[in-house]
Amino acid sequence: MALAPLCVAVARGAARPAPRGPRPFLLGLVTGLVAFAGTVSWTSDVLAIFGGLNAALAWALAALLIAYLAVYPALFSLTLTTAVARAGTPALALAPILWVGTEWLRGTLFTGFPWVLLGYSQSDVMAPLQVASVVGIYGLSGLVACPSAALALLLVPTPGRRRARLGAAVVLLALPAAGAVWGAARVSRQALLDGPVARVALVQGNVPQGQKWDPAYRGEILSRYLSLTQRVATQDVDLVVWPESSTPFVFGRDGIETEVMRAGIVEARVPVVFGSDEVLGPTEFYNSAFVMDATGEIRGSYRKMQLVPFGEYIPVRWLLFFASPLVEGFSDFSAGQTLTLLPVAGHRLSVAVCYEAVFPGLSRQAVQQGSQLLATITNDAWYGTSAAPYQHFQQARVRAVETGRYLVRAANTGISGVVDPYGRVVVQSPLFETGTWIGEIRWLDGLTPYVRLGDAVAWACMLVVGTLLVLPLRESVGRRGRTGP
Repeated sequence: MALAPLCVAVARGAARPAPRGPRPFLLGLVTGLVAFAGTVSWTSDVLAIFGGLNAALAWALAALLIAYLAVYPALFSLTLTTAVARAGTPALALAPILWVGTEWLRGTLFTGFPWVLLGYSQSDVMAPLQVASVVGIYGLSGLVACPSAALALLLVPTPGRRRARLGAAVVLLALPAAGAVWGAARVSRQALLDGPVARVALVQGNVPQGQKWDPAYRGEILSRYLSLTQRVATQDVDLVVWPESSTPFVFGRDGIETEVMRAGIVEARVPVVFGSDEVLGPTEFYNSAFVMDATGEIRGSYRKMQLVPFGEYIPVRWLLFFASPLVEGFSDFSAGQTLTLLPVAGHRLSVAVCYEAVFPGLSRQAVQQGSQLLATITNDAWYGTSAAPYQHFQQARVRAVETGRYLVRAANTGISGVVDPYGRVVVQSPLFETGTWIGEIRWLDGLTPYVRLGDAVAWACMLVVGTLLVLPLRESVGRRGRTGP
């Protein structure tokens, strides 16, 4: 019901005879500022601790991010105001559609930042979560917005339109109820749990961020990963997964460490998926994932495609002269150009590296290409004990439901885990604990409706948003034409 107050304020403002001015935009902007200040304020700590910025500058840059994200709820408020002003209070029923459209824009424009979307609030609620298998996370956001719109319809009286308001409210309440009933039935059938079984071990090295690239710790870190792998390999596992950038050296370039690692994995006699930096030339520097088989041979690799702004590359570097410590504190990675699958024992898996796990289109594309298992490797040590590692794991879980695949996630400091195709957590590690966790998965085939259709619902909602944004502009141009000389 979190959007109901904003919807009520929009409806009351749209009913006023006076010109609306900036009020609709400001209503949504304030809503967005409060929401994102409460959910992504941890970015200030990342910038201060690992970007080398003083606290004031770190907070200023975090505030800029929050302000940018708040623009999208402001666009939602603006378009909803236009709809209500034209069609009356019953147009509040469009709120879920408009919310989906503006969320999709936030997740797409300028490389996108689809973090803490409204639909992720359902990641722990199995029945409604299943709707993501049909309409994806954006469609699930629309379902979550429906009760807010229904409540607003009931709270804003409109003479002569009572029946229309009540009818719209009933429909808006029935949609999530129907989704939950269908979702509960889907989970009870267990139809997706039918495929070859494998045991996957997740290695959580728990390496502090300050030690990862310190040469003094290189041998200790590699020894830790190899000893954990060799120990867990004795427990009848079919695959071991290490986190993002788990090697404290550049695999393939640093010859001695590469051969030590190869020998250790051959001794364990189990295939390993691991993350490492990859250098191909003076300007080609990738964040990559590899799979090494039990004989020590590399059977495939994937180069991260969706890089983190201000973490793995600096957009508009020339403009950020005031944040030179941040610019100098991070390296510029190159973006991979091809989504490649990794072969393991006659099966194929896809890897999302860290931030990529929050982009539904990447996992959908991987499954379309034949991925039978989703793997995520990440390093969330940057986030400390903030909300971010929990948010990151919560969001990755939804990819399993959207695609109908198991998800295995190895994180340097946690949260590592195994999630089944219904979004249920099979195995979950605590934060900042060194060890291994084993989960049973199945290599799965078949395509969910979401994999087949993609974000068609979100596209349609975005077109409605675009139409309502253009209408006030056309009216303004028309007024100037009528009143001009």
